[in-house]
Amino acid sequence: MTVYGFHASHEQIPPADLLSAVVHAEQAGFTAAMCSDHFSPWSARQGESGFAWSWLGAALQATDRIPFGVVNAPGQRYHPAIVAQAVGSLAAMYPGRFWAALGSGEASNEHITGDRWPRKDVRNARLRECVDVIRALLRGEEVSHEGLVTVDRAKLWTRPPTPPPLIGAACSEATARWCAGWADGLITVNAPHEQLRRIIDAYRSAGGTGPLHLQVHLSWDPDPDTALSVAHDQWRTNVHGPPASWDLESAELFDSVSEHVTPEQVADCVDVSSDLGRHAAWLQEYADLGFDAVMLHHVGQQQAAFIEAFGAKVLPQLDVTRPRAYTAERAR
Repeated sequence: MTVYGFHASHEQIPPADLLSAVVHAEQAGFTAAMCSDHFSPWSARQGESGFAWSWLGAALQATDRIPFGVVNAPGQRYHPAIVAQAVGSLAAMYPGRFWAALGSGEASNEHITGDRWPRKDVRNARLRECVDVIRALLRGEEVSHEGLVTVDRAKLWTRPPTPPPLIGAACSEATARWCAGWADGLITVNAPHEQLRRIIDAYRSAGGTGPLHLQVHLSWDPDPDTALSVAHDQWRTNVHGPPASWDLESAELFDSVSEHVTPEQVADCVDVSSDLGRHAAWLQEYADLGFDAVMLHHVGQQQAAFIEAFGAKVLPQLDVTRPRAYTAERAR
């Protein structure tokens, strides 16, 4: 059976409201949660960007037992030793309830350091160095490293008994295949089924054995016109795939290049419907593709009605399971 979780979008919702939403989601029947980790929103209309790691500590404490994940990009905005310390502390405080997905990042978040934004192949190489550093630190090793990142005699003094999973973030077959060499699982975003099958096959055929996570962008409202207008207002800056999504440097630039995006174009990358049965069918289709965890991101800024409706009418139609304690060993 598949885990259905709540995605907390820091780019769209103030952190205090997001904390209330994730507590509400657990009470409504969602059995997992994850959040983004951005310095900048995708659009000035979204208007938020709270600090994920502060929020995660509060969210893990405020909820009873659901596991949490975060998508993080170590290497530029974050030094890998700091990521390891953050991961290690949360996993030590909440054993079996935390995982981190690691990706190569976007310029909109990373340019703030003033460092040059590298090519994708360099970013991947830097990410792999960061993964190795983070894993070694979580094992308790003292780490010194010279390369695309530099580490000098770092050691984690607070660590969990068992290292949590480090998941690979991928939106293409090539990246999924590359992640199979180091990741404890894979996370991607909703796309046409054939594309998702190719991503899954690329990861599995390259030796990837960990669980598959999917973040699903959706918009629901009892009024179909409102469901579509909310998606268009909040998520039209996200119709652009790589390299634009990687390389644009500000919310204002995303808004500029999205000025003429139509609602119909948004509906190609967001599951939009006023019909809860249709949403349930879409989610079941993702589970049938082989995803072990499906994380639901309602792209509107108001979450309460979505949580209530999906908890009462959608999740009961699905084969929902509560995840066991999540460790890197179990992921493998």
